[in-house]
Amino acid sequence: MALSITDHFQQLTALLSNNRAFWQILPFNCAELPWQHNELNAYLWSLNDTEIACLDTDPNALQQAFSAFFPAAFELTKLPSQPMLQDVAALPFWLANGIGGRKLQQIDALCQHWTPSALPIIEWCAGKGHLGRILAHRFTQPVTSVEWQRALCDAGEKLAEKYQLPQRFVCDDVLTQPLTAILQPEQQIVALHACGQLHITLLEQMVQAQCRQLHLVPCCYHLIPNSHYRPLSSLAQQVDLTLSKEDLKLAVQGQVTAGDRIEKLRATEVLWRLVYDELRAEVTNDKQYRPLSSVAKHWFTHELSDFVSWAAAQHSINLPDNIDWACYMARAEKRAALVKRIDLIRHIFRRPLELWLSLDKALFLQQQGYCVSLTEFCDYQVTPRNILLRAYKAI
Repeated sequence: MALSITDHFQQLTALLSNNRAFWQILPFNCAELPWQHNELNAYLWSLNDTEIACLDTDPNALQQAFSAFFPAAFELTKLPSQPMLQDVAALPFWLANGIGGRKLQQIDALCQHWTPSALPIIEWCAGKGHLGRILAHRFTQPVTSVEWQRALCDAGEKLAEKYQLPQRFVCDDVLTQPLTAILQPEQQIVALHACGQLHITLLEQMVQAQCRQLHLVPCCYHLIPNSHYRPLSSLAQQVDLTLSKEDLKLAVQGQVTAGDRIEKLRATEVLWRLVYDELRAEVTNDKQYRPLSSVAKHWFTHELSDFVSWAAAQHSINLPDNIDWACYMARAEKRAALVKRIDLIRHIFRRPLELWLSLDKALFLQQQGYCVSLTEFCDYQVTPRNILLRAYKAI
């Protein structure tokens, strides 16, 4: 029997709260595995780097490897299966042209789970309006696509005019300009991968306008203006589970689109950051890890010394003239092996955390009188951000 949204949320809350030691940590701060679990630790150190990489990119393999240690972490992420509501035909080539392969797969999957309705559609954070254009074509409904970048609106408008589709664009920043003149009760809102504060604002404005229906696929939960997550539902507000932006990043660390080159650059980045941290700690006699801002991946195709010089400048540190790079690289490689194993365990909890965040939003909508459901609208390999939140308010 499927759990109610409230029961599901409460059980996930208990799971996350009781296992903080395994996920609410910063791996770069750790000198050893930060939990007391001899059997788990022995198993982690028995894995080689290739095995860790395979487990980290395959949820099924991860479950098989660790379900004996954390059974609830996998059981509680199962969403009720819901049949596709629409049998959509393949798009004509001219309409699919210019849409990336996985993006097109995601749009197709969302269309297959589309709840039939005659309500006009508001496409939130539309970009060029690819989703709205396909919805207008497939379901012959008017679509208003809202996007803050004028160049994207102009490009979308040209495509809609070219294909004679009932789609118009509104250029507005929804974070600073509430859409009070646009949102109406007899509407439905759709957003595919609306980031952080954008999907939170969507929910707040939707409830304020009493819009009838919603299809939302959230993304990038950490992109919020505050240092910590502010729960929306009254139940989540009562929970002793404070989430920083670093915690929220965990929910979106699953990747399936990166090629070998990007994976190598990520591994190089981790290693070089640790080389710098080893050097910084020795120069300053400060063993506490100090984070660095994000940088473009091209940094990690050049020289290690260039990156370390840049990093030292960020912390206003003067480096010695002669640096034994081999010594610091050896230290960094040892720490990188530790970080991989800590991250592997943390990643067991990324889906429970993402689902917890989605359930908070579902509970918020329930409080406002909406009927709500959560489902996985596509396979993980199409996009790890595959949770679809649907809501409607009866007349």
